[in-house]
Amino acid sequence: MQLTARLAILLLTLWGVAAGAQGQGGPLAESVPTTPILVIEFERVFSESAFGRRVNNEIEQAGRAIATENRRIEAELTEEERGLTDLRSTLAPDEFRKLADAFDEKVQRLRDEQDTKARALGARTDEARRRFLTVAQPVLEGLLREAGATLILERRTVLVAADSIDISDRAIARIDAQIGDGADATLDPTPDPMPEPLEMQPDPQE
Repeated sequence: MQLTARLAILLLTLWGVAAGAQGQGGPLAESVPTTPILVIEFERVFSESAFGRRVNNEIEQAGRAIATENRRIEAELTEEERGLTDLRSTLAPDEFRKLADAFDEKVQRLRDEQDTKARALGARTDEARRRFLTVAQPVLEGLLREAGATLILERRTVLVAADSIDISDRAIARIDAQIGDGADATLDPTPDPMPEPLEMQPDPQE
């Protein structure tokens, strides 16, 4: 299941905490109507936050490096194949077949290596998003308490929602202030497991 599908619905079920926060003032409570539900555009929060911009830039650079390497390998193999073709008329069939088979094996090996790099880059992207959600959860919990709400939904899964209950902009500003670009947060090779209060469900559109 793709990460975008698992992030389709973001649920923060903090019933006890939110109930205790009812009636408490705060910047968000003044601007968001009292409501049990808030919505957020997670993809926009990620991509527009300092954390997301850094990750996307790193992924883009790595992707360009792989593409450049692919072009170099393709040019080298094309040249090698041309040289092998030129040798065909000067070699015995069995000898040429051995060279051709070795070349085919080399092509397949390089293709597999580059495919592995591409898959690893995709996995790195997914891991960065999971890590972002983990480190951003305390911020989202804070916004939840300030609004006196009990639930945050991914806006894409909501048919209609008032703009006043959308906390995407507030989340971006708060996450940037508290986490920054999150460089240190993504260096942990064994990130913390997803917190129990956080539940992921498939995107109905998938």
